[in-house]
Amino acid sequence: MVIDFHTHTFPESIADRALSKLRSLCHTRTFSDGTVDSLRSTADEAGIDFSVVLPVATGARQDAHINDSVLRAHEAEETDPRGVISFGAVHPDDPDWKSELTRLARAGVRGIKIHPPYQEVPLDDPRYLRILNAAGELGLIVVTHAGLDVGLPGHEESTVEKIASAVRQAGPVRLVCAHMGGWRCWREVCDLLPDTGVMLDTSFSLGRLAPTEDGYPWTEEGLNMLSPEDFCGIVNLFGADRILFGTDSPWTDRKAEVEAIRRLPLSEEQKDLILGENARRLLGLS
Repeated sequence: MVIDFHTHTFPESIADRALSKLRSLCHTRTFSDGTVDSLRSTADEAGIDFSVVLPVATGARQDAHINDSVLRAHEAEETDPRGVISFGAVHPDDPDWKSELTRLARAGVRGIKIHPPYQEVPLDDPRYLRILNAAGELGLIVVTHAGLDVGLPGHEESTVEKIASAVRQAGPVRLVCAHMGGWRCWREVCDLLPDTGVMLDTSFSLGRLAPTEDGYPWTEEGLNMLSPEDFCGIVNLFGADRILFGTDSPWTDRKAEVEAIRRLPLSEEQKDLILGENARRLLGLS
């Protein structure tokens, strides 16, 4: 089984505009049109069985609207899963944050996504700590953006130091740190996170960036992310049972991402854990 634990989709009516805006911020290519239909088609091409969709609330009043859509999708997934699992979204400034978490959990949604740089709140801020605590009590998985952000240079709301600080202060919660624990902060990941119990997803961390035609602001050296050797070093440091496969679709070629994991100098058991078995257990899939 292959499970992509980190993907994004947009409603068909706004997908083109949303991706155009994000490409202008990130200067990186997209590899599909960002719709659910394209997520399913690229999953078929890549041999991916399930895709976890992670919405982001960039405004305090977006939670209810986003989660209404998530709940409709979740209800449809119960009868016709077609390989898509929707998570919810919570903004730390939403006055109804707790009721949003509660209704997601009661409906059987498995988790939420938070994004400190886009939400402009440090991860160890009390507003996030209360979300982490409540999510833990409700049994919700929390996926957080981790490290720097390709489209928001200078933002440090989810540095590895802040992740470690948040984990120290929050109660028990199943926390997944995207981008191999901290995008472009992997030395700090190795120093600060191995003993925290957090899980890491592999999205947007292995190989090279795919810049748009203008290439700005990437130099040739700046295109590089983790080498296979460094990637495997993190896997072995944390243990393969704490790593979840993710592509950050539509920002990568999903088939190439699966193949990149299969080519790594890891055991077949480690690859199976990363590509799907860890996620299957975490999501409670049979």
